[in-house]
Amino acid sequence: MSKVKYYYDSETLSYRKIERKKGRKLGYALLGITASFLAGFLLLLVYLNLPQIETPKEKAMKRELQNMKLQYEVLNKKMTQAQKVLAEVENRDNNIYRVYFEANPIPEEQRKAGFGGINRYKDLEGYDNSELIMETAKRLDILQKQIVVQSKSLDEIANLAEEKEKLLTAIPAIQPVKNENLNRMASGYGMRMHPILKYRKMHNGMDFSAPTGSEVYATGDAVVKKAQRTTGFGNLIVLDHGFGYETYYAHLSDFKVRKGEKVKRGEVIGEVGSTGLSTAPHLHYEVHKNGKVVNPINFYHGDLTAEEYDIMLNQSALENQSLD
Repeated sequence: MSKVKYYYDSETLSYRKIERKKGRKLGYALLGITASFLAGFLLLLVYLNLPQIETPKEKAMKRELQNMKLQYEVLNKKMTQAQKVLAEVENRDNNIYRVYFEANPIPEEQRKAGFGGINRYKDLEGYDNSELIMETAKRLDILQKQIVVQSKSLDEIANLAEEKEKLLTAIPAIQPVKNENLNRMASGYGMRMHPILKYRKMHNGMDFSAPTGSEVYATGDAVVKKAQRTTGFGNLIVLDHGFGYETYYAHLSDFKVRKGEKVKRGEVIGEVGSTGLSTAPHLHYEVHKNGKVVNPINFYHGDLTAEEYDIMLNQSALENQSLD
């Protein structure tokens, strides 16, 4: 309960009770409220503008920003490791795989080419960490492109390896008859005296003497292109090995395959004979590359040692009379 106050009235020579006016009370109340509001507002301004004072939201955002920077640093370290591994793969690709399969190396400019045209990172500009984010985005884009280029290159190498494997099994690589003692080669490739026409002419293959009925082998994987009787070659088999290679087997006494049939290297395709223009049982063997006759002596690497090849090479170089 508030104290009652009095004042001395000199006119009435007595003490009178002091009555407070209601308007003044209201004014004091409003003044107090206004002063409190202004004080609070000033304190809020000071709180928001002092750098050492942070709101809970600002603290959370700062922690989130620091975590983001850490994640970007980790990402950049991982990209650096990935680039080192990719660089080693690219080096092996250019200097080993592509050399082996006779493919042109991929230029460094093509592997690490940038991105032309408009600014791809414009939306990342204008932030406090724009430089970090943009640099990371650029590195990631380049790394992704390098991976795409390398992936396509490895696909190409895989196809080349598959074709190389097919080539190695298809290319003529063995002798067409058994010739363990190297005494079956009767006449080689080159100018020879024809036994029937009696003048020197080009002998486009090699003659292997053997008894009638001796087995004749496919010298590489192939498809039978011809298996028919002809005038000069007599019974003739032509094998298509693919990759531009064909082999001819002439003067046969019998066929063991038919046109269109697939054969494997070493498979029996016929028997030695003396049909057509021939003076004795033998096999006339030719190798054709891209439609041109080539020396068969270069296609026996599958069953001859270096020493045996030298012997065969010397025998084939002798200018003697051919058997056809």
